[in-house]
Amino acid sequence: MTAVFTSRFNPGSAEATQRRAALQSRLHALRALEERAAAASARSLPQFEKRGQLLPRQRVALLLDAGAPWLPLCTLAGYLQDVKDPEKSVPGGGMVAGIGFVSGVRCMVVASDSGIEAGAIQPMGLEKILRVQEIALRERLPFVHLVESAGANLMRYRVEGFVHGGTLFRNLARLSAAGIPVITVQHGSGTAGGAYMPGLSDVVIMVQGRSRAFLAGPPLLKAATGEIATEEELGGAEMHTAVSGLGEYLAQDDREAIGLARDVVAQLGWNMPRRPSAPGPTLPADDLLSLMSADLRQPVDMGEVIARLVDGSELLEFKALYGTATLCAQGRIQGHAVGFISNNGPIDVAGANKATHFIQWMCQLGHPIVYLQNTTGYMVGKDSEQGGMIKHGSKMIQAVTNATVPQITIQCGASFGAGNYGMCGRGYAPRFLFSWPGAKTAVMGGEQAARTMQIVTEAALARKGITPDPAESQAQFDKIVAMFEAQADAFYTSGLLLDDGVIDPRDTRAVLAFCLDTCAEAQARTLRPLSFGVARM
Repeated sequence: MTAVFTSRFNPGSAEATQRRAALQSRLHALRALEERAAAASARSLPQFEKRGQLLPRQRVALLLDAGAPWLPLCTLAGYLQDVKDPEKSVPGGGMVAGIGFVSGVRCMVVASDSGIEAGAIQPMGLEKILRVQEIALRERLPFVHLVESAGANLMRYRVEGFVHGGTLFRNLARLSAAGIPVITVQHGSGTAGGAYMPGLSDVVIMVQGRSRAFLAGPPLLKAATGEIATEEELGGAEMHTAVSGLGEYLAQDDREAIGLARDVVAQLGWNMPRRPSAPGPTLPADDLLSLMSADLRQPVDMGEVIARLVDGSELLEFKALYGTATLCAQGRIQGHAVGFISNNGPIDVAGANKATHFIQWMCQLGHPIVYLQNTTGYMVGKDSEQGGMIKHGSKMIQAVTNATVPQITIQCGASFGAGNYGMCGRGYAPRFLFSWPGAKTAVMGGEQAARTMQIVTEAALARKGITPDPAESQAQFDKIVAMFEAQADAFYTSGLLLDDGVIDPRDTRAVLAFCLDTCAEAQARTLRPLSFGVARM
């Protein structure tokens, strides 16, 4: 029967206090990185004010409904990918993105961060916008794009960026054809490929004296054809709204442009009723800071985590006495009926079978599945192999791959080996995936990898009759551990867009509720798809 979870966790213990301090330190580092991007953009404020413009984050704040929920996405995109120095890397990919409410409508909002490198598209920035376009398409979210970009940085030109960049424009066409509105506010320049952002939008708002959209700006035009023309003649806001027809609305400044965007969204008629509030957990969310150890080999009762996420801390455990290292349970988050799958240890044969059965049960009920990853992977060993671990693990992966309900993943602790796959990691296309600051993702643990290579190396030397040098062996061991640990870190993997963001564990319930609402709205919304997107006149 469904029952209120009985917690055995002592938040006042020395161990819990230590864990809380460690995680709070990580959260402080996360917020500092996010603030670094905002501060880098804000340093351009004098230039923006001189031009009578608003900073990108000011534009987003004006666009969104005051006091309404906002879910930022991929805030660490590009971390350690622009420069390798953790003290100098600026995360965010050169853009602001997230899901929020505009005139009461849940929308995907993307803004070029033109305060950083004039909004030039960064490699991981491209990956970021492709990811949020994918979310907008699947979740049927109007796509509101605040554009001001210098385009690609030709000094850092990469041919693959040019080729893959075409996907950005393809996705705009797909959104429009699917019946999902694409609304662009052209705050500044859109040159070459950037000109197709307004060109492939359903509605375009331009700012007088600031908006520019042309396939070739004056320098390239002169170099290519010898023709001399001004920016206004080639692609100014007045020309495009009065002559070419690229723009529908002409605003006097950024504020009026944002107001027009809100008006356009208000006229969509896409407002959805809000879900009534539900009782919160009876156990405090603050405990989520101290449940997980920094040493992910220490066992954790993930039922303690679920109990701090679900309505009334009530849950119904599935097959409680079978495959106990794999936890399956039903509960509700803000009224949404949800199935949870988590790990209290490696996934063994019984656990894989249990999870497979549970996934199929949730699909039969139509209940979304939330995966709380905390696993070192599938069980290995003679007994496990003879028991059919490969085929039973594969059966679980089949179920995850072909599940017919929304799947959302939170990486709470370890996400190692094929456990990442069986627990709906990034490669299995969960609708949303977020990480806790202490989570780690790797093919295996660093020490495990180092020990494996040490055994292989020593065996190879023994066959040659060579005695291993202890100092060299330890140096190799330490190097491998360091390499694995650096790449397993949640901030590093988030920088590579292997998740949709790193979140405060205490916000997990709110994030899940927001995502579940988003999925439910998508299912309830009726689209009017076209054979082609809305074509510019």
